[in-house]
Amino acid sequence: MVLHSGSKYQPLLEYLRHGDRSEITLTFAEIETVIGIALPESARKQRGWWSNRSKGALQASSWMLAGYLVSQLDLANEQVTFRKPPQVYKVHRIDGTVQWNGELIRALRSHMGLTQTQLAEELGVRQQTVSEWEQEVYAPTRASAKYLMLVAEKAKFHYEEA
Repeated sequence: MVLHSGSKYQPLLEYLRHGDRSEITLTFAEIETVIGIALPESARKQRGWWSNRSKGALQASSWMLAGYLVSQLDLANEQVTFRKPPQVYKVHRIDGTVQWNGELIRALRSHMGLTQTQLAEELGVRQQTVSEWEQEVYAPTRASAKYLMLVAEKAKFHYEEA
C-alpha cells in the first residue's frame, strides 16, 4: 500500500502519524482543516467511503499507513473515530478451534486489505455472510472457523489465547 506524496490526503497521514493516542476522533470539519480542502460529498453520505480498504482508496491509505483503522463512523454528526488495532488479538478456543467474533473477523479482513466481498470470495461464502459475522448476527460454523484459521495463518494474522 503506497500513498503518493502528492495525494490530497497526505496531510491526514502526517497528522495521524504524529498522534500518540491509540484512538483519535475527528469531525469532518477538522479533517478538512487538516487536508486543506473540502471532503467529497460521498464522504458525507456513503459509509463505504470510510471503509478500511487498501486498494483504490487514497483516503483509506492515509489512515491505514499511519497505523489506524476507522472504528466508528457517525455520518449524522459528521464524526469519525480512528483506532490503532492491537498487534496481537486475543482469542478463545473450543476444542482447538478459534471462536471468531465480529471484531476478529473485521480485523482479519482489514489485515488482508480486503472488502467483505473479497473475503467472502476467499472463503467461498456470500458477502452477506461475512457482513452478518462482523455484525455478530451469528458466528461462523465450526468448518468456517477452521477455514478462517487457515486463511489467518496464511495471511500472517497474529492471535493468541486470551
